[in-house]
Amino acid sequence: MPNNFESDEDSSEHDTFAVNEEAGGQRLDRFLAVHLSDMSRTHVQTLIDEARVLVDGLARKSSHRLEVGETVTVNIPRPPLPGVEAENIPLDIIYEDADVAVVNKPAGMIVHPGAGADAGTLVAALLHRFGGGQGLSTVGGPLRPGIVHRIDKGTSGVLLIARTDMAHLKLVEDFRERRIEKTYLALLHGKLKGEAGIVDLPIARDLRRRSRMTARRREGRQARTDWRLRMRLGNFSFIEAGLHTGRTHQIRVHFSALGCPVVGDTVYGAPRQERIGAELLPPLERNFLHAARIAFVHPRSGKRIECRAPLPPDLTAYFQGLGRAVKIASSVIDAGLQGFL
Repeated sequence: MPNNFESDEDSSEHDTFAVNEEAGGQRLDRFLAVHLSDMSRTHVQTLIDEARVLVDGLARKSSHRLEVGETVTVNIPRPPLPGVEAENIPLDIIYEDADVAVVNKPAGMIVHPGAGADAGTLVAALLHRFGGGQGLSTVGGPLRPGIVHRIDKGTSGVLLIARTDMAHLKLVEDFRERRIEKTYLALLHGKLKGEAGIVDLPIARDLRRRSRMTARRREGRQARTDWRLRMRLGNFSFIEAGLHTGRTHQIRVHFSALGCPVVGDTVYGAPRQERIGAELLPPLERNFLHAARIAFVHPRSGKRIECRAPLPPDLTAYFQGLGRAVKIASSVIDAGLQGFL
């Protein structure tokens, strides 16, 4: 029988027993049943069958008769770390190879388990699509295989996934050094001044509402968002935003601080429904925020890769409905969405 101890030495415990005169002549399985009394006989037999029990360094059968002076070593695997169960959830894969993948995440899906959400996550879908083991990177631990960065539950769009540990470590470095380009589309309340600008406000945890972030605390972490106006729709602004940092809720917090919250984002000041004159638009039921593009250098080939996710149908329909409500010609609306459909 092969000796498999080396392969799982770091994830197991070793117990060693000396065979005294009283135990001399006993069968190996009965000897272990006495010394491992908290373990079932089935478990003991499994350890023997898997060559996890050595007698003076050699794997033996259950029926082996022990001799006085022999040493019995038992390799007991530690319980596996808690992880995520794979779920058969459809995924929109934009790009994939042996090292990385880019996924178009739908709004409403949480990236990984946490805060009471254990099922229906992107990680569960990734495990089903790519499998565990060598299918996804392990750097992030058992709850976050493959996850290099995140986007909010209510945000849709591109998410970069690492399939190998090498890719994961390289992409983390590229994110830290701000070499990865991320572009978002957002519909905001209010009229932003000018055609482009920079929001450079620190972001910190809101001490009154811990689920929120705020730009009103000086001790916050530095955060910068660049923006460019794509279109004005009455008292609304449709923008393209680029992140120089990746703080929690960054775009939502920054534009809320300017008095222009993201449409649908009731957490940061947007109403649940929009009223245009006498017309009450249907509720969007999500944030009008979409990760439309990501560009990165492939961790193995060094080739630049750019991936785009089209504006999802619910946001497109809402945008067109808002355009009709503020009496903007459909041709102008279509031009505003050009390149994002």
